[in-house]
Amino acid sequence: MSPSSSSDSAAPIRLGTRGSALALAQSQRVADSIAARTGSPVELVTISTLGDRSTAPLESLGGAGVFVTAVREALLAGECDVVVHSLKDLPTGPHPELRISAIPKRADARDAIVARDGLTLEQLPAGARVGTGSPRRRAQLRRRRDDLEVVDLRGNVDTRIGRVLGSEPTGDREGIEADLDAVVLAVAGLERLGRDDVITEHLGIAGWPTAPGQGALAVETLASVSGPLRSALQGIDHAATRTSVEAERAVLRLLEAGCSAPLGANAFIDGGMLFLAARVYSDAGEQVSAAHALYVDDTRTPGEDAAKRVVDELLELGAADLAPLGGAR
Repeated sequence: MSPSSSSDSAAPIRLGTRGSALALAQSQRVADSIAARTGSPVELVTISTLGDRSTAPLESLGGAGVFVTAVREALLAGECDVVVHSLKDLPTGPHPELRISAIPKRADARDAIVARDGLTLEQLPAGARVGTGSPRRRAQLRRRRDDLEVVDLRGNVDTRIGRVLGSEPTGDREGIEADLDAVVLAVAGLERLGRDDVITEHLGIAGWPTAPGQGALAVETLASVSGPLRSALQGIDHAATRTSVEAERAVLRLLEAGCSAPLGANAFIDGGMLFLAARVYSDAGEQVSAAHALYVDDTRTPGEDAAKRVVDELLELGAADLAPLGGAR
């Protein structure tokens, strides 16, 4: 009998997660929710991924799945019963043996600037060095401030902050010398780590759309999951968040753009309507954008339908001439 269907409420539920401080923090929140709903203890199982081990640019590692494959393999091998991903890291295509059993309520989807001396993006001097590992953020920086030097950046959140603010050696950790003027990071990650105090500017979604699914978590299980674990995950799932991020991810899938593409998409539900906007960039910062809205109750697949409208308009406007998109037609 699998652990997820066991009637022994005392048997621990094993939750697989990457080992970064951020992954552990967000996975612990999910673990606490599962434990509260099932009455069973939940233990974290740390899994190393290629994205964690390599310092190469993410797009050179294959983009979609670089943080996901090893975690999914552990789930399929029975080494854990449930896993947690940052939703924006998940490939958009379904896995035949797995299901996203819960998408908790989304956190702040915005990006933020962390800069020296409390500066905003506009206040940075010409030639300032700004770090990011995201092709989308690189393009947005070049569009907003083409006089900045954009520096490729990898590492965990504390390392990235240290590149701006510096850090003293602690225990077995070496200190970090500040060599950047600013970095661009996700607000949700900073908040989950309790590091949002270093934010010097929140970047508004309307002018700075973020990655599809940013700020949301995906709780994945075997497709056959049943019993108390399945019931607990149904209770954690947030319907409005799921519909919104499904729309954003459908834009990626229909464009065949990949999770490392220079593309931003954001959706939300208000007054029974789903609003979806997306923007595609060139490396130099050129852009095309499209937005559509529909009533959620008017269709069985609101996210998919909204995404089709947005993608059709993006392609008509020349998105395929700006970025490599497999969905061009």
